[in-house]
Amino acid sequence: MGIGLEASLAAAAAFAAGVINALAGGGTLVTFPALTALGLTAITANTTNTVALCPGYFGGTVAQRRDLAGQGRRVALLTTSGALGGTLGGVLLLATDERLFRALVPWLLLVASLLLAVQGRVRAWITRRRPADGSRRSEAWVALPVFLAAIYGGYFGAGLGVVLLATLALACDDTLARLNAVKQTISLAVNVAAAFLFVARGPLDWPIVAVMAGGSLLGGTVGGRLASRIRPGLLRAIAIGAGLVASAYYFANLCRS
Repeated sequence: MGIGLEASLAAAAAFAAGVINALAGGGTLVTFPALTALGLTAITANTTNTVALCPGYFGGTVAQRRDLAGQGRRVALLTTSGALGGTLGGVLLLATDERLFRALVPWLLLVASLLLAVQGRVRAWITRRRPADGSRRSEAWVALPVFLAAIYGGYFGAGLGVVLLATLALACDDTLARLNAVKQTISLAVNVAAAFLFVARGPLDWPIVAVMAGGSLLGGTVGGRLASRIRPGLLRAIAIGAGLVASAYYFANLCRS
């Protein structure tokens, strides 16, 4: 495969991932297989992907900034939790081997997809159990599941948006569009934290990082502008579909290995 074709494939995959991540999460489904197809090892593909997609998360966050209005305290708490978890996940990735890495991924994606699929029923149950006087419970406890999800995000990241969106929808009484904007901001914090670690200590393919960064920034900006215009049901279906397809892909790889 020629250098120009490799660069084009990487840039196109990064653009698609930027759009998908801004809309629902799961963009690594596109970029990770593309990078391994270009000959990168699994660990190098993962660290390269994390660093390269950071501009896309930034573009998506900026594009959805209007949906973040009035959520300052929520965002501050959860992005801090996400950054801490992302750093820990990155440390775990650099300390593990590729065989274990490949074995865990499909299970994590499957659980995330199923969680989002039953989101409506669980949220209805939570609503029925809220205090009769209409008071709202603190959302501070959601920092813990966000931290745990962020560990996974720093470790691999495919489907992180699925996990975060499901967690936020179960815990926070708000519209899906506004929660999607929070999810995007947390994802940015998780990936930037892990990226700092990978730049300092991880194996990276810098030429591919450079090519993908522009594509992911453009894709994230485009996806972020579309996010608030898509019906919540469709947004949820995109997230579930991304998680299930990614899970099936990595289960197939696991069976062949």
